Amino acid sequence: MPASSLKVSTLTGTHNYFEDFTVGDVMKHARGKTVEPMEQVWITNVTMNTAEAHFNEHLTQSTPYGQRLGFGGVTISMCIGLAAEDTAENALMELGMDKIRLKGPLHHGDTLYCYTEVLEKKDAKQDDAGIVRFKHYGVNQDDKHIFEGERTVLIKRRSHWGDK
Repeated sequence: MPASSLKVSTLTGTHNYFEDFTVGDVMKHARGKTVEPMEQVWITNVTMNTAEAHFNEHLTQSTPYGQRLGFGGVTISMCIGLAAEDTAENALMELGMDKIRLKGPLHHGDTLYCYTEVLEKKDAKQDDAGIVRFKHYGVNQDDKHIFEGERTVLIKRRSHWGDK
């Protein structure tokens, strides 16, 4: 199929336009992600985070955690990323993130799973989109709550974008 005949709407989900979200709905996202030590250490170094608890195994063996801690920025990014298939494929713009809370540690080798609750929907200033506020939750492989945060997104309306 030539690229000129390809519709953008065929590349995204069909269930995640503004009209599809209902306040109060909770989604369990399809995928989990195991945190690789390399990912954690690389991001910690790239962002110039000098907190040794992220990359000094010897030091952290004597702490209450007994092992290296994952960098919270990675936990946040991974949870938002795991939610993206359901909450961001038809996004036009990220408007904000608020009330970010790291509720517990994410260690190297842990697996993160995420859930999203639809908190609010409202019209935007433009006719082709609406604003949705989500609350994202992250849990580890033991179902321990380790992350939560709110995210506000400008999302396409199917009525304007669904067949483009």
